[in-house]
Amino acid sequence: MIDVRAVAPRDRALEDLYDRIRLASEGLSRSELASSASMSPSGVAFLVRRLLREGRVVEVDPLVKGKGSGSGRPALRLRPTPVSGWVAGIDFGHKHISVALGDGSGAEIASARTLLNVDLNAQEAMNAACELLDRLCKKYEVGDLGTIVAGIPGPVDAQRGVVRSPTILSGWVGLDPAAELERRLGHSVLVENDAVLGVIGEHRRGVAAGHDDVLYVKISDGIGAALILGGRIYKGSAGLAGEIGHNRLENNVALCRCGGRGCLEAVVSVDSVVAQLAHSHEGVTIDRIDSLPFADEITDRIFSDTGRTVGQAVSSLCNLLNPSLLVVGGTLGTANPALLTGIRLGIDQYAQPAAAQGMTVAAAEHGSRAELVGALSLAARATY
Repeated sequence: MIDVRAVAPRDRALEDLYDRIRLASEGLSRSELASSASMSPSGVAFLVRRLLREGRVVEVDPLVKGKGSGSGRPALRLRPTPVSGWVAGIDFGHKHISVALGDGSGAEIASARTLLNVDLNAQEAMNAACELLDRLCKKYEVGDLGTIVAGIPGPVDAQRGVVRSPTILSGWVGLDPAAELERRLGHSVLVENDAVLGVIGEHRRGVAAGHDDVLYVKISDGIGAALILGGRIYKGSAGLAGEIGHNRLENNVALCRCGGRGCLEAVVSVDSVVAQLAHSHEGVTIDRIDSLPFADEITDRIFSDTGRTVGQAVSSLCNLLNPSLLVVGGTLGTANPALLTGIRLGIDQYAQPAAAQGMTVAAAEHGSRAELVGALSLAARATY
């Protein structure tokens, strides 16, 4: 059963450094940590000593490089300490909540899911997630948990830990999801954007393994993106990178839930595709769209056109960042192969030829579960 004892407020600076260490694929040296966190070396040294004393990180020699790779002894690198026992992941979608238990390596042991309007009911959604997790813990006789990682479908301010955008998660604005969940669960909780967890899941255990420059696009009830650049997660100065769902499309006036018109999310989403399919197919529902039995020209055309729109929208990112792989996740990512074909065609048409030709487009190996896989991987203190 989950311990519900009160949790002391987190030391934000300490947790920020720890998160940076966890999100760096090869670990970080102390000087790199000071630079990325804009802190003094002495301040970083003090907090690192705490992390080492608490057993949360280890300091190791970097991989030995070949002859001629440089002189002098490389700086030691800080990495998260591997855990044993149980960890947990929570995936808040716009219309669903999934939770999972994993072992110390991050491999899933059991999971549960429920449908709920997450956007408008933050407190209800967090209560439901905690109840699901509590039931799993009771079922599998888990007496205590290690780290819990939760993903939410919106931007979280990296400095303050609060939800920032009133147009994406209107019921969550100003909330600190990590603190709210910690209060309910009695455990440390790390909160990330859901697309960030998706790219971690695919990079650690999926199709993106071995790629250092990855663009991940989640196409579901909402649209989000996440980046791995140079082998490291890139989240931007305030942790808000990847919010492409509300980029405006030219010559489009579709009304979006954010109040704007012509947003990518208003044109490319589960709701939009379901509405188009319903004109020619009976029984199309949102919860069945990732396992459609339809194989016909109309369905392929709808998914292909949807993919072309996505391809056009991300083509500028391909030119700017030159990733080697685009991973398409979310509910629509594996719903129909014509979506990927359309994305490929859109990128080939709008991106620079050299950037387009050097990039592979692939469906997420874990489909709509990539975020949960990433949450468990991160909870197990995988090297991100």
